[in-house]
Amino acid sequence: MKITVIGAGAIGGNLASKLSTAGHDVQVAVARGPEAVRTEVLESGARAVVLEESVQDRDVIILSIPFGVAGQLRDLFASVPDETVVIDTSNYYPGMLSESIEAVDNGQVESAYTAELLGRPVIKAWNAALAETQRTRGVPAGTPGRIAIPVAGDSGEARRVVMGLVDDTGFDPYDAGFLADSWRQQPNSPAYCTELTLAELPAALAAADRIKDAAIRNSLPERFAALPANPTVDDVVEMNRAAHR
Repeated sequence: MKITVIGAGAIGGNLASKLSTAGHDVQVAVARGPEAVRTEVLESGARAVVLEESVQDRDVIILSIPFGVAGQLRDLFASVPDETVVIDTSNYYPGMLSESIEAVDNGQVESAYTAELLGRPVIKAWNAALAETQRTRGVPAGTPGRIAIPVAGDSGEARRVVMGLVDDTGFDPYDAGFLADSWRQQPNSPAYCTELTLAELPAALAAADRIKDAAIRNSLPERFAALPANPTVDDVVEMNRAAHR
């Protein structure tokens, strides 16, 4: 498939590398220009391109940008065909990684807010696994204990496309239903960054509680402070699991 990744940070860089390795035609674009894309992101064959040209003639566009800034790309997406699948990987951390957003604080689902800013539907995926999990713990389909990643969105066909791409990055895709339910995979739900298998993930999504999970999310600085110096991925995953015991 022809894929563009907008954003080349930890998540975007991972996805560009893994999807290129899987055989897809991958472009990477960042606001600062092609020269700002790290060399290691391109080592698997992805190409750095100018942002203004990155969304043309693409099957899939992955937004790996900070939560709340999608509106800056609205004009860019105005000419993107309806059939192009757009994926949102962002997470909302008010007061930590972004300013507080009243609409979301009052109950609007995070990715529904992103879709509103962008002016088109999105699919939610790859947000519920740590960047280091995505970089190092993808394995071939059928491997025992393979980590699952939820995929939510209103188009069944678009979800199927994205689920195939999740599989290509080394994780079991799980159909998490409509975008309105994607809050169940946001920070810090039982399904968020807890490295669950396909058998375990449905129960975790069902157990999500918006009030409780938001409180756990907001306590992240205190919980991180209690971890060992230089915490490992396992330390962070265990911290997230323990918050729901």
